[in-house]
Amino acid sequence: MSKANFEDKVMYQGDIWVRFDTLPRLLAEGWRRTLAEGGVVSVIRTPFQWVMASPVIEIETGGYLGDVALYVPEVQWDEANAILDGEPQDD
Repeated sequence: MSKANFEDKVMYQGDIWVRFDTLPRLLAEGWRRTLAEGGVVSVIRTPFQWVMASPVIEIETGGYLGDVALYVPEVQWDEANAILDGEPQDD
């Protein structure tokens, strides 16, 4: 099965966002939590919509679980990479 095709860079809410990866929704949600704990904003794009907040109930009740794109603001790209690579962050 082929992955959905998402752009590498997009304009979203007036800012440039960079696609961090395309991956299954549940994995992307886990990465979003890790990024948020490190202070990085992220957004998920399904083939149908942009998702800024993903309530657990949406996932439990059959929300889209296929491949999604995980985007971070371009200005936080390096920070996001460091967080997901497990590098310590300066406060």
